[in-house]
Amino acid sequence: MTMPDRSVPASSAPGAVVGPVTADDLAEGVRLVVALLRQPAGLAADWSRPAGKLDLDCWETAEHLADCLFSYAAQLGPQSPPAETFVPFAWRRLGPGKPASVIFSERECGTEGLVQVLESCGALHVAMVRTAAPEARAFHGMGTADPEGSASMGLVELFAHGADLAAGLALDWAAPADICARVLHRLFPDAPADTDPWATLLWATGRGELPGRERLTEWRWYSAPR
Repeated sequence: MTMPDRSVPASSAPGAVVGPVTADDLAEGVRLVVALLRQPAGLAADWSRPAGKLDLDCWETAEHLADCLFSYAAQLGPQSPPAETFVPFAWRRLGPGKPASVIFSERECGTEGLVQVLESCGALHVAMVRTAAPEARAFHGMGTADPEGSASMGLVELFAHGADLAAGLALDWAAPADICARVLHRLFPDAPADTDPWATLLWATGRGELPGRERLTEWRWYSAPR
């Protein structure tokens, strides 16, 4: 497939160049989502409510987000990573339709404990992206990723599920445009480059609409290095 030219990010001056997604971007994404959920209104909210349009409640969505970040970190770990599958942790489901996960939070520790689990898994992912060699690879079904691709995937999980959680917990949330533009450039080569980056990321993950474009019912990213 021929990749479209994405050298000019949305909401940027003509001729601007999109830089790479970095460990600092990922760290900022973790910080922002943790701060969102750690607001008093968030911690005190009913986390059994659905997270946006997902079939998961807010607690399950936060656990799933933590599990994604842990998994992306773990995939970067082995010196000889599996080429066609994930590192074989013992995954389990808590019920039909629930995601297969390794990471769960003790319910007795409440929502603050859950946010700590998310923050910890995010820190692991940041550390792995920051220290992994450029040639490191991490298997994923949408493309075996390099460290930049892994960071980009983590940011999509953080920002998209941040939107899901904000909707379920009645919190205000918008991801930073500059990081969104870099993530779109890295993972979504077919996304428009002349629209607001945050709105475009929501559209690209099936969570929003863009003028003149059909809402997506199926979506994917491309995490393999180009």
